[in-house]
Amino acid sequence: MIEFPVSGVETYWWLPALVAFVISVFTSMGGLSGAFLILPFQVSILGFTGPAVSPTNLVYNIIAIPGGVLRFWREKRMVWPLTWVIIIGTLPGVFIGAFLRIKYLPDPSAFKLFAGGVLLYIGIRLARDIINKREKKTGAFELDKFIVENSKITMSHVSFDFNGENYTASTPQLFILSLLVGIVGGTYGIGGGAIIAPFLVAISGLPVYTVAGACLMATFITSIAGVLYYTLLASAYADSSMTIRPDWFLGAMFGLGGAAGIYVGALLQKYFSARIIKIILALCLLFVAGKYIIGYFT
Repeated sequence: MIEFPVSGVETYWWLPALVAFVISVFTSMGGLSGAFLILPFQVSILGFTGPAVSPTNLVYNIIAIPGGVLRFWREKRMVWPLTWVIIIGTLPGVFIGAFLRIKYLPDPSAFKLFAGGVLLYIGIRLARDIINKREKKTGAFELDKFIVENSKITMSHVSFDFNGENYTASTPQLFILSLLVGIVGGTYGIGGGAIIAPFLVAISGLPVYTVAGACLMATFITSIAGVLYYTLLASAYADSSMTIRPDWFLGAMFGLGGAAGIYVGALLQKYFSARIIKIILALCLLFVAGKYIIGYFT
């Protein structure tokens, strides 16, 4: 057992890494770093409930994500125009979200209700997408065509080709969505990828195999900005009783396990059907959301 200095969490040194690995293997297949499930683990299991848990979660993203992004890039499944639109939209939102977390949601019970509401909404969107849309048979995907080609961006739309089909999404819609997602993601401490990925799949109709890399990359960039901003805010609140600066040691232990898990998830993604990936994500989201919301009122 070891004690992490900033958070005061006392646990086995290997537990954060193991939990992060298992979570991120599955979530990374859908473009989610796993931070949205690691935060509930920190709050409910490890007892880390203060505002500092949000930037600590972002530290996990910074360490865990690069390996997965590298894997998607090597397999030519990074939609770079989509990535940059998401980053430009989410960055200012993350700063707003960090301020809201410290100013209006420092209380653990109120934060759990907020987090539960966010996760419930994401889970419902995914569940509706699973129920309402029939997935193409897995055999329709040819591994030699499992790459992104001809990706373009204009003021009106982002477009690319994948597996012999052309996909488009509205650039203004993506930007506005990314801004809103950045605010929620900065408040929750997940960088935004866990929220925007289901939207891109369910609303924009983009294949989950191409959304994953873009969302992970955007989450990585916005997490760096979020950690820096929380660190600056920590100095402004130095005289208060709240701990705002991230627990780098704890975040790093989660990050190391997550790095391995995300890389493995990116490697395995093309062997799983999109429907199975969505079902796994929806079940995880709805379970945690229900636990937080019911717990708040009982």
